[in-house]
Amino acid sequence: MTSASMGPRDGFAAIALRHLARYPVMQVEDAYKLAHQACLGSEHAVRDRAQAERWLEREFAQLGDGPQEPTVDPISPDGRIVRVHLRPFLAGGGDATDLLDAFVHTANGFRGSPERLRSCWATVEALAADGSLPFSRADAEAFGRRADAAGFPAVHHSAAYGAAYRPAYRLVARAFLPQAPWAATP
Repeated sequence: MTSASMGPRDGFAAIALRHLARYPVMQVEDAYKLAHQACLGSEHAVRDRAQAERWLEREFAQLGDGPQEPTVDPISPDGRIVRVHLRPFLAGGGDATDLLDAFVHTANGFRGSPERLRSCWATVEALAADGSLPFSRADAEAFGRRADAAGFPAVHHSAAYGAAYRPAYRLVARAFLPQAPWAATP
């Protein structure tokens, strides 16, 4: 499933390949995290808004340098789920309260579909099989089987990805983002 052979049903393939171009150190767990977030939404509900706010403030204070990223990065084929990257968010004058509201609403209100995750993961396996991703189809299939058997748990980015890119974002449903200049989707 090379980029030349992708059709309209392969929306997640385009997303995965776009992320690989931006993050060439991507490992199988990073591809899974992307698919997981795109299909299932936030990793867990936010039960303590004040704690989520402190976490966001702490992350803002410790951002440091990172790669060039869009502020709003659609990660689901339908565009409903996005990553809001914190560095460009702050640089563009984003409002922390708006982002926190969108994050909390998403974490508490969006529920995805394991079937969609299985479909997106099949796309990842096909991309790995044709050499478009930096891991083998066997590794992707094994990872997918373990994740499915465990009920599709959330995972962290790989150590290599974390060290190379210092990921800093919040996962939100596009519908919860305010109509603000920083929230425009590319």
